[in-house]
Amino acid sequence: MIRRPNEIWQASGDEVTPKPLFMNRRKIIASAGAIGLAGLAGCSDASTAAQAQSPVGTHTPDPERQLDYARSDFRLDEALTPYDAVTGYNNFYEFGLGKGDPARYADRMTTEPWSIEVDGLTDRPGTYALADLVDFDALEERIYRLRCVEAWSMVVPWIGVPLSAIIEQLRPSPAARYVAFETYLNRSEMRGVRFPVIDWPYREGLRMDEAMNPLAFLAVGVYGEILPNQNGAPIRLVVPWKYGYKSIKSIVKISFVADQPETSWNLTAPNEYGFYSNVNPQRDHPRWSQRTERVIGGGVFARRDTEMFNGYADQVADMYAGMDLIENH
Repeated sequence: MIRRPNEIWQASGDEVTPKPLFMNRRKIIASAGAIGLAGLAGCSDASTAAQAQSPVGTHTPDPERQLDYARSDFRLDEALTPYDAVTGYNNFYEFGLGKGDPARYADRMTTEPWSIEVDGLTDRPGTYALADLVDFDALEERIYRLRCVEAWSMVVPWIGVPLSAIIEQLRPSPAARYVAFETYLNRSEMRGVRFPVIDWPYREGLRMDEAMNPLAFLAVGVYGEILPNQNGAPIRLVVPWKYGYKSIKSIVKISFVADQPETSWNLTAPNEYGFYSNVNPQRDHPRWSQRTERVIGGGVFARRDTEMFNGYADQVADMYAGMDLIENH
């Protein structure tokens, strides 16, 4: 796989997670113990009270894995969001409506073995083991700001592979204009699906040019460690210029389709959640403003102005040239 260095979101080569960390997921899981999509916003949030109640507890990753902003190619002047905030306070309605429910109950989700069904307009349909799709020898570490539709943001160091690399392997046909995703569903493991919050399972999708954009990322780890269940283990999507609910967790199905796919929150509340879901400070949510956001981990009163496309306009704005981004929200 050809890497493109010096992108603003990509860590330098000496910061990439060591190969042994991801060579054997079963071994890692056994040694790590029990740790630990998307719900309304597909993100994590935290407050002092919420962290105190989190069953994850206080956790400090290996200091050698902390990224040095002086060396990083990702030019943000914010600190990374604390690990406990990223993993301890989540929306993942399959495990309950409470923010602490995913960390409390998601360890019941089976993530080994894991397979992904591929269907639709592709030359390579079938069911694939995770290791057949993800090259664990070619993982990258990227720091992205994630913006939730609930008007808060965080800065997270993900580990994974570009979505485009997976799509190229699967060889979709030229007629495939969209790629759709589906989340794992197991009613015996996911206590929250007894409530009809949405029409389960959770579904999301991207236009093909969005999916092939270099920023679109499939994460298998965070903070130099395997992805906790509550954050979408063992593999999730990260689309940093869109609101977090687009970044579907625990993917079990990828479909290549000609027509715009139905997506869970757009079906449930189309006036609130659009198909595109691009971060746009000019398009308010019907119940609150999107012009500013609370900075998770920055203190009770830490806020920042919301940036168009979450600050990634240089990389993605051309895909939406001529579109009405208020109507096509």
